[in-house]
Amino acid sequence: MQSRFRSDRRLTVRMTVTMFLLGLLYVAFVAALIVLLKSWLLVVVLVGAMFVAQFWFSDRIAMFAMHGQVVEREEYPELHAVVDRLCAIADMPKPVVAVSSMDMPNAFATGRNPDHAVVCVTTGLLRRLEPAELEGVLAHELSHVAHKDVAVITIASFLGVIAGLIVRFAFYSQLFGGRRDQNTAVVFAVVMGVSAAVYAISFLLIRALSRYRELAADRAAALLTGRPSALASALTKVSGDIARIPTEDLRTAQAFNAFYFTPATGKEPGIERFFSTHPTLEQRLEQLGRISGELGEAAAPGTAG
Repeated sequence: MQSRFRSDRRLTVRMTVTMFLLGLLYVAFVAALIVLLKSWLLVVVLVGAMFVAQFWFSDRIAMFAMHGQVVEREEYPELHAVVDRLCAIADMPKPVVAVSSMDMPNAFATGRNPDHAVVCVTTGLLRRLEPAELEGVLAHELSHVAHKDVAVITIASFLGVIAGLIVRFAFYSQLFGGRRDQNTAVVFAVVMGVSAAVYAISFLLIRALSRYRELAADRAAALLTGRPSALASALTKVSGDIARIPTEDLRTAQAFNAFYFTPATGKEPGIERFFSTHPTLEQRLEQLGRISGELGEAAAPGTAG
């Protein structure tokens, strides 16, 4: 089904190129592991099983990690009403609606396709936003589902996860595995080197795609609702509140930054912004300001851009 969210050809091209490059990297990575470990069956079975598990159960993993619970209409009638209205306007299937008990104001969407998707908001977000602002955030998350970039990010992140796990395993095996012969030590060193390189390349590719997809979701949400200033107001409010939350309270959530409406990193000093999963707040507000001007909408009071 084709939703009424504005299609984004540049996003589609970026997703295709990213998946192609990561696919080549994935094949090379698996081939290198087979050569080094001399057990193609073990490598293929383990990597294949982990890929299937992440792809099919990514929504459950994210929900579990973020303490999300599926909620029925009777529990959150206003939340369901907003999702119903947006899905009707966008002409797309309604995803499962969930709420996380976290105080951190945020939202995320996950799932392998529009028919198997979850949109989750935190109680901190529900408590802080006005109805129009909440609508903008939910439209942003629904656009991720409609554009299918949630599934692409889930698949794309898999290779980096595997490479990172192998680096840790090899490191601790060397650290606590006792004495090894020279050949074994060389194999472990090569595995660590290959895995580290794969992790670094996939990290950069995913960050580049993730930042663009957030701008695409902002743009699609603003055009669907016709109120970019409400989304800008939500962005300003949520980013400001997250910046005031102690860093130690955000650490659990940071592993899922690529899926969030805005990253759980608080302020982004110095060079960190170049490795962020999201564009800067200024970039997002500037784009929404341009869209507001194109639509002839007056900016909301206190909203930048």
